[in-house]
Amino acid sequence: MTTTYATRPAPFRLTPVHSTNPDKGSAACTSSQIKVMVVDDHPIVLRGIACCLAKAANITIVGEARNGTEAIRLAKQCAPDVVLMDLELPNMNGLALADQFRIHAPKSRIIMLTMHHRSEYIMRAIQSGARGYLLKDRSAAELIQAVEKVHAGETCFSGEVAMVAVSQFVRAQASDSPSTLTPREKEVLVQIAEGLSNKEIACILNLGVRTVETHRERIMRKLNIHSIAGLTRYAIAE
Repeated sequence: MTTTYATRPAPFRLTPVHSTNPDKGSAACTSSQIKVMVVDDHPIVLRGIACCLAKAANITIVGEARNGTEAIRLAKQCAPDVVLMDLELPNMNGLALADQFRIHAPKSRIIMLTMHHRSEYIMRAIQSGARGYLLKDRSAAELIQAVEKVHAGETCFSGEVAMVAVSQFVRAQASDSPSTLTPREKEVLVQIAEGLSNKEIACILNLGVRTVETHRERIMRKLNIHSIAGLTRYAIAE
């Protein structure tokens, strides 16, 4: 079953049916509204997400789908700005569905909303074009913030998810990249990507804390990245 809701006319058109948020009324969305579609095969999860997003006046749910086929069909009709998508779906998993969205609804930005935090899922989601990856234990405020950030053109990944993605990327770079980093700097970079402190890195690599600090400074200077957040953005972009 698929439910459609009120939407604004741009950039595509869909005849309004009804809204899930009574405070917003039954009129079409204004141009400031973020159109969101939710894809999950559990009705109670759909309702929960709708309740979370209802707290934001600038977000309107324009559709709900319970499998990949419904999601593609609905996306062609309502052209959502942001799609919240589970990984486990009937007839087409979220990763395959993300690939289909790149073909059939390329303007829709995808956020994976799942319980899975295994590195292979995270990296595959990024490769599929997902702009965000959140675990389902996030708060309503975090979910709303993720939708707003992704709609604004940014990426949004849960802290633990970002660390996994950066770690995977850095490990690949450390082994394959012909960068100017020394072998020891690459070792330190891997530990930084794991989210470890200078003291923890020093213990693991049997170095002095000041030595680790020096390596960190050189790494950031060579990569022209000056924060862990910057390293995260760089890794995900690459």
